[in-house]
Amino acid sequence: MDEWIERFLDYIYRKNSQSLQTKEAYQRDLMQFKSFLLSQSIDSFENVDRLVLLDYVVHIRTLEDGSQAKDSTIARKLSSIRSFYRYLNEYGGMGISVMDSLPSFKKNKTIPEFLFASEIQHFLNSYDTQKPDEFRDQTMFTMLYACGLRVSELTQLKWENINLNERMVRVLGKGNKERIVPFFKGFEKQLKSYKVQYWQHIAKTDFVFVSKKGSGLTSRGVQYLMQKHADEIDMNMKVHPHMFRHSFATHLLDNGADIRVVQELLGHSSLSTTQIYTHVSMNRIKEAYQQAHPLERNA
Repeated sequence: MDEWIERFLDYIYRKNSQSLQTKEAYQRDLMQFKSFLLSQSIDSFENVDRLVLLDYVVHIRTLEDGSQAKDSTIARKLSSIRSFYRYLNEYGGMGISVMDSLPSFKKNKTIPEFLFASEIQHFLNSYDTQKPDEFRDQTMFTMLYACGLRVSELTQLKWENINLNERMVRVLGKGNKERIVPFFKGFEKQLKSYKVQYWQHIAKTDFVFVSKKGSGLTSRGVQYLMQKHADEIDMNMKVHPHMFRHSFATHLLDNGADIRVVQELLGHSSLSTTQIYTHVSMNRIKEAYQQAHPLERNA
Protein backbone atom coordinates (compact mmCIF):
# COMPACT_ATOMS: atom_id res chain seq x y z
CA MET A 1 0.00 0.00 0.00
CA ASP A 2 2.83 2.39 0.87
CA GLU A 3 4.45 1.77 -2.51
CA TRP A 4 1.40 2.90 -4.44
CA ILE A 5 1.02 5.97 -2.24
CA GLU A 6 4.67 6.93 -2.80
CA ARG A 7 4.32 6.49 -6.56
CA PHE A 8 1.22 8.64 -6.58
CA LEU A 9 2.84 11.35 -4.45
CA ASP A 10 5.81 11.50 -6.82
CA TYR A 11 3.38 11.81 -9.72
CA ILE A 12 1.51 14.64 -7.97
CA TYR A 13 4.78 16.37 -7.12
CA ARG A 14 5.86 16.40 -10.77
CA LYS A 15 2.39 17.26 -12.08
CA ASN A 16 2.06 20.28 -9.78
CA SER A 17 5.37 21.89 -10.65
CA GLN A 18 7.13 20.30 -7.70
CA SER A 19 4.77 21.77 -5.12
CA LEU A 20 5.82 20.27 -1.79
CA GLN A 21 2.78 21.72 -0.06
CA THR A 22 0.38 19.95 -2.43
CA LYS A 23 2.27 16.69 -2.06
CA GLU A 24 2.14 16.87 1.74
CA ALA A 25 -1.60 17.59 1.70
CA TYR A 26 -2.25 14.48 -0.41
CA GLN A 27 0.10 12.48 1.79
CA ARG A 28 -1.80 13.37 4.98
CA ASP A 29 -5.14 12.46 3.44
CA LEU A 30 -3.94 9.17 1.99
CA MET A 31 -2.06 8.05 5.07
CA GLN A 32 -5.18 8.69 7.16
CA PHE A 33 -7.20 6.64 4.67
CA LYS A 34 -4.63 3.83 4.75
CA SER A 35 -4.63 3.76 8.57
CA PHE A 36 -8.41 3.44 8.57
CA LEU A 37 -8.28 0.58 6.07
CA LEU A 38 -5.72 -1.29 8.16
CA SER A 39 -7.91 -0.81 11.24
CA GLN A 40 -10.64 -2.59 9.26
CA SER A 41 -8.25 -5.44 8.33
CA ILE A 42 -8.07 -4.27 4.72
CA ASP A 43 -4.53 -4.44 3.32
CA SER A 44 -5.17 -3.61 -0.34
CA PHE A 45 -6.78 -0.63 -2.04
CA GLU A 46 -8.41 -3.08 -4.43
CA ASN A 47 -10.46 -4.54 -1.57
CA VAL A 48 -12.23 -1.27 -0.82
CA ASP A 49 -15.94 -1.22 -1.62
CA ARG A 50 -18.74 1.33 -1.27
CA LEU A 51 -19.58 0.27 2.27
CA VAL A 52 -15.99 0.78 3.41
CA LEU A 53 -15.93 4.24 1.88
CA LEU A 54 -19.19 5.19 3.57
CA ASP A 55 -17.83 3.96 6.89
CA TYR A 56 -14.75 6.09 6.29
CA VAL A 57 -16.90 9.18 5.76
CA VAL A 58 -18.57 8.53 9.11
CA HIS A 59 -15.12 8.01 10.65
CA ILE A 60 -13.67 11.34 9.48
CA ARG A 61 -16.87 13.21 10.25
CA THR A 62 -16.08 13.37 13.97
CA LEU A 63 -12.79 14.90 15.09
CA GLU A 64 -10.72 13.73 18.05
CA ASP A 65 -12.10 16.46 20.30
CA GLY A 66 -15.66 15.39 19.52
CA SER A 67 -16.42 18.32 17.21
CA GLN A 68 -17.66 17.91 13.65
CA ALA A 69 -15.35 18.21 10.65
CA LYS A 70 -16.21 20.93 8.16
CA ASP A 71 -17.86 19.87 4.92
CA SER A 72 -14.97 21.41 3.01
CA THR A 73 -12.50 19.21 4.91
CA ILE A 74 -14.44 16.04 4.14
CA ALA A 75 -14.82 17.10 0.49
CA ARG A 76 -11.05 17.64 0.22
CA LYS A 77 -10.19 14.26 1.76
CA LEU A 78 -12.55 12.46 -0.61
CA SER A 79 -11.15 14.43 -3.53
CA SER A 80 -7.65 13.21 -2.63
CA ILE A 81 -8.87 9.61 -2.58
CA ARG A 82 -10.65 10.07 -5.93
CA SER A 83 -7.46 11.38 -7.51
CA PHE A 84 -5.52 8.48 -6.05
CA TYR A 85 -7.92 5.91 -7.47
CA ARG A 86 -7.83 7.56 -10.88
CA TYR A 87 -4.06 7.17 -10.74
CA LEU A 88 -4.36 3.49 -9.74
CA ASN A 89 -6.70 2.87 -12.65
CA GLU A 90 -4.58 4.68 -15.21
CA TYR A 91 -1.09 3.66 -14.12
CA GLY A 92 -1.73 0.59 -11.99
CA GLY A 93 -4.16 -1.10 -14.32
CA MET A 94 -6.52 -1.86 -11.42
CA GLY A 95 -9.84 -0.86 -12.99
CA ILE A 96 -11.37 0.17 -9.65
CA SER A 97 -14.67 2.04 -9.99
CA VAL A 98 -15.65 2.22 -6.33
CA MET A 99 -15.35 6.01 -6.14
CA ASP A 100 -17.87 6.42 -8.95
CA SER A 101 -20.67 5.20 -6.68
CA LEU A 102 -19.85 7.60 -3.85
CA PRO A 103 -21.82 10.85 -3.96
CA SER A 104 -19.78 14.04 -3.98
CA PHE A 105 -19.81 15.96 -0.72
CA LYS A 106 -19.91 19.50 -2.00
CA LYS A 107 -18.84 22.33 0.24
CA ASN A 108 -22.32 23.81 0.26
CA LYS A 109 -23.92 20.55 1.35
CA THR A 110 -24.25 20.10 5.07
CA ILE A 111 -23.56 16.57 6.24
CA PRO A 112 -26.46 15.74 8.55
CA GLU A 113 -25.90 15.45 12.28
CA PHE A 114 -27.75 12.45 13.61
CA LEU A 115 -28.15 10.42 16.78
CA PHE A 116 -27.74 6.68 17.03
CA ALA A 117 -30.89 4.67 17.74
CA SER A 118 -29.65 3.92 21.25
CA GLU A 119 -29.20 7.65 21.91
CA ILE A 120 -32.73 8.39 20.71
CA GLN A 121 -34.11 5.64 22.93
CA HIS A 122 -32.16 6.93 25.92
CA PHE A 123 -33.43 10.45 25.27
CA LEU A 124 -37.08 9.38 25.03
CA ASN A 125 -37.07 6.75 27.76
CA SER A 126 -35.50 8.99 30.40
CA TYR A 127 -38.59 11.15 30.89
CA ASP A 128 -40.66 10.84 34.05
CA THR A 129 -44.02 10.48 32.33
CA GLN A 130 -45.87 10.80 35.65
CA LYS A 131 -45.08 14.52 35.43
CA PRO A 132 -47.46 16.24 32.96
CA ASP A 133 -44.83 18.46 31.32
CA GLU A 134 -42.45 15.57 30.83
CA PHE A 135 -45.23 13.42 29.41
CA ARG A 136 -45.94 16.20 26.92
CA ASP A 137 -42.26 16.49 26.00
CA GLN A 138 -41.83 12.75 25.52
CA THR A 139 -44.93 12.63 23.33
CA MET A 140 -43.76 15.62 21.33
CA PHE A 141 -40.25 14.36 20.69
CA THR A 142 -41.53 10.87 19.93
CA MET A 143 -43.74 12.44 17.25
CA LEU A 144 -40.77 14.40 15.93
CA TYR A 145 -38.66 11.26 15.52
CA ALA A 146 -41.44 8.84 14.56
CA CYS A 147 -42.57 11.00 11.63
CA GLY A 148 -39.35 12.80 10.68
CA LEU A 149 -40.96 16.21 11.03
CA ARG A 150 -39.35 19.59 10.72
CA VAL A 151 -39.70 21.58 13.93
CA SER A 152 -41.94 24.09 12.12
CA GLU A 153 -44.20 21.22 11.03
CA LEU A 154 -44.34 19.93 14.58
CA THR A 155 -45.35 23.28 16.07
CA GLN A 156 -48.03 23.81 13.40
CA LEU A 157 -49.53 20.35 13.82
CA LYS A 158 -53.24 20.30 14.72
CA TRP A 159 -55.41 17.45 15.94
CA GLU A 160 -57.37 17.52 12.70
CA ASN A 161 -54.14 16.53 10.94
CA ILE A 162 -53.80 13.31 12.94
CA ASN A 163 -55.80 10.17 12.15
CA LEU A 164 -55.39 8.08 15.27
CA ASN A 165 -57.30 5.09 13.89
CA GLU A 166 -55.21 4.87 10.72
CA ARG A 167 -52.03 6.00 12.51
CA MET A 168 -51.37 8.68 9.91
CA VAL A 169 -50.31 12.33 10.09
CA ARG A 170 -51.09 14.85 7.35
CA VAL A 171 -48.17 17.25 7.21
CA LEU A 172 -48.04 20.60 5.44
CA GLY A 173 -44.40 21.12 4.59
CA LYS A 174 -42.30 23.60 2.65
CA GLY A 175 -44.06 25.32 -0.20
CA ASN A 176 -47.41 24.17 1.21
CA LYS A 177 -46.60 20.68 -0.05
CA GLU A 178 -48.74 18.12 1.72
CA ARG A 179 -47.57 14.62 2.60
CA ILE A 180 -48.93 11.72 4.61
CA VAL A 181 -46.63 10.09 7.16
CA PRO A 182 -47.49 6.99 9.24
CA PHE A 183 -46.44 6.38 12.82
CA PHE A 184 -45.77 3.19 14.73
CA LYS A 185 -48.44 1.00 16.31
CA GLY A 186 -49.06 1.88 19.95
CA PHE A 187 -48.18 5.55 19.67
CA GLU A 188 -51.83 6.41 19.01
CA LYS A 189 -52.56 5.34 22.60
CA GLN A 190 -49.96 7.75 23.93
CA LEU A 191 -51.37 10.56 21.80
CA LYS A 192 -54.88 9.87 23.12
CA SER A 193 -53.58 9.88 26.71
CA TYR A 194 -51.70 13.12 26.14
CA LYS A 195 -54.81 14.76 24.72
CA VAL A 196 -57.00 13.69 27.64
CA GLN A 197 -54.53 14.11 30.48
CA TYR A 198 -52.75 17.30 29.39
CA TRP A 199 -53.99 19.08 26.30
CA GLN A 200 -57.72 19.23 27.09
CA HIS A 201 -57.04 20.82 30.48
CA ILE A 202 -54.91 23.76 29.36
CA ALA A 203 -55.04 24.20 25.57
CA LYS A 204 -56.25 27.54 24.22
CA THR A 205 -55.48 26.66 20.61
CA ASP A 206 -55.94 23.85 18.10
CA PHE A 207 -52.21 23.15 17.98
CA VAL A 208 -51.29 19.73 19.37
CA PHE A 209 -48.30 20.73 21.46
CA VAL A 210 -48.87 23.60 23.86
CA SER A 211 -47.07 25.37 26.66
CA LYS A 212 -48.14 25.51 30.30
CA LYS A 213 -50.12 28.63 29.42
CA GLY A 214 -52.04 26.77 26.74
CA SER A 215 -50.57 28.50 23.70
CA GLY A 216 -48.79 26.66 20.91
CA LEU A 217 -45.11 25.97 21.46
CA THR A 218 -42.68 27.87 19.26
CA SER A 219 -39.74 26.37 17.40
CA ARG A 220 -37.41 28.10 19.82
CA GLY A 221 -39.36 26.66 22.75
CA VAL A 222 -39.04 23.15 21.35
CA GLN A 223 -35.31 23.67 20.89
CA TYR A 224 -34.99 24.86 24.49
CA LEU A 225 -36.89 21.86 25.88
CA MET A 226 -34.80 19.45 23.84
CA GLN A 227 -31.46 20.87 24.96
CA LYS A 228 -32.67 21.14 28.55
CA HIS A 229 -33.50 17.43 28.64
CA ALA A 230 -30.25 16.47 26.91
CA ASP A 231 -28.32 18.37 29.58
CA GLU A 232 -30.34 16.78 32.38
CA ILE A 233 -29.50 13.26 31.21
CA ASP A 234 -25.81 14.13 30.61
CA MET A 235 -25.71 13.64 26.85
CA ASN A 236 -22.85 16.17 26.80
CA MET A 237 -23.65 17.46 23.33
CA LYS A 238 -25.57 20.15 21.53
CA VAL A 239 -28.81 18.80 20.14
CA HIS A 240 -31.44 20.38 17.93
CA PRO A 241 -34.80 19.21 16.57
CA HIS A 242 -33.51 18.66 13.04
CA MET A 243 -31.18 15.99 14.40
CA PHE A 244 -34.28 13.86 15.05
CA ARG A 245 -35.36 14.33 11.43
CA HIS A 246 -31.85 13.39 10.25
CA SER A 247 -31.94 10.37 12.55
CA PHE A 248 -35.36 9.35 11.22
CA ALA A 249 -34.01 9.25 7.64
CA THR A 250 -30.71 7.66 8.57
CA HIS A 251 -32.29 4.86 10.60
CA LEU A 252 -34.89 4.07 7.93
CA LEU A 253 -32.22 3.75 5.25
CA ASP A 254 -29.99 1.81 7.61
CA ASN A 255 -32.75 -0.74 8.08
CA GLY A 256 -33.39 -1.25 4.39
CA ALA A 257 -36.06 1.32 3.47
CA ASP A 258 -36.13 2.34 -0.19
CA ILE A 259 -34.59 5.77 -0.65
CA ARG A 260 -37.56 6.96 -2.73
CA VAL A 261 -39.92 6.04 0.09
CA VAL A 262 -37.76 8.03 2.51
CA GLN A 263 -37.82 10.91 0.04
CA GLU A 264 -41.62 10.93 0.16
CA LEU A 265 -41.73 10.67 3.95
CA LEU A 266 -39.36 13.62 4.31
CA GLY A 267 -41.18 15.67 1.69
CA HIS A 268 -38.09 16.22 -0.42
CA SER A 269 -38.81 17.38 -3.95
CA SER A 270 -35.44 16.12 -5.19
CA LEU A 271 -33.94 12.68 -4.61
CA SER A 272 -30.48 14.24 -4.44
CA THR A 273 -31.48 15.96 -1.20
CA THR A 274 -32.33 12.61 0.36
CA GLN A 275 -29.15 10.95 -0.91
CA ILE A 276 -27.05 12.92 1.57
CA TYR A 277 -28.23 10.44 4.23
CA THR A 278 -26.74 7.45 2.43
CA HIS A 279 -23.28 8.27 3.83
CA VAL A 280 -24.27 6.61 7.09
CA SER A 281 -27.00 4.27 5.95
CA MET A 282 -25.43 1.71 3.64
CA ASN A 283 -23.79 -0.59 6.15
CA ARG A 284 -26.76 -2.97 6.21
CA ILE A 285 -27.29 -3.29 2.46
CA LYS A 286 -24.77 -6.07 2.03
CA GLU A 287 -26.22 -7.86 5.06
CA ALA A 288 -29.75 -7.52 3.65
CA TYR A 289 -28.58 -8.86 0.30
CA GLN A 290 -26.91 -11.83 1.91
CA GLN A 291 -30.05 -12.66 3.86
CA ALA A 292 -32.53 -12.17 1.03
CA HIS A 293 -30.99 -13.07 -2.34
CA PRO A 294 -31.65 -16.72 -3.31
CA LEU A 295 -28.19 -17.31 -4.78
CA GLU A 296 -26.51 -15.82 -1.72
CA ARG A 297 -28.56 -17.99 0.62
CA ASN A 298 -27.71 -21.10 -1.38
CA ALA A 299 -24.01 -20.34 -1.46
